[in-house]
Amino acid sequence: MSTCVICGAASVETVAVAPRDDVVTLCATCAAAASEGPIDGPHWQVLHEAIWSTEPAVQVLAWRFLQGLTESPWARDLLEIAYLEPEVLAWAESGLPDVDAVEHRDSHGALLSAGDTVVLIKDLPVKGAGFTAKRGTAVRGISLVADNAEHIEGRVDGQRIVILTKFVKKS
Repeated sequence: MSTCVICGAASVETVAVAPRDDVVTLCATCAAAASEGPIDGPHWQVLHEAIWSTEPAVQVLAWRFLQGLTESPWARDLLEIAYLEPEVLAWAESGLPDVDAVEHRDSHGALLSAGDTVVLIKDLPVKGAGFTAKRGTAVRGISLVADNAEHIEGRVDGQRIVILTKFVKKS
């Protein structure tokens, strides 16, 4: 019996990695996540190895699973260091729902995109981190929160935080 390309468990089904015809074998947990999205749990720690696979289809699935786990700090951190060849990344992104359906706009109405640099227009106390993000601080390489047009994510003082779009301006 073959094994799951993501976690190594005994596989039970083959799954096509859309939109291409590449087929991989997955266990029941990974196959369910491929169709419905992953639910955070200890099982997904295997993505630390799967994202570095030499097989593009495995990299695509691991990247998509990590995108579904962005509420977990470890998954966000792994996504930040993961590297996929441009054509593999394009394949991975083509199978995700359109995150641009929600428009993120700064305090002046400028459209924000993932990877943009923004500047804070107000001192912001960061809850739970014990510091204040100062006005004028540049936040580089922001991420957009897919289901909330008022939230973006970025690093300030080495800490990944959620920032309200009404407190930033695009630079």
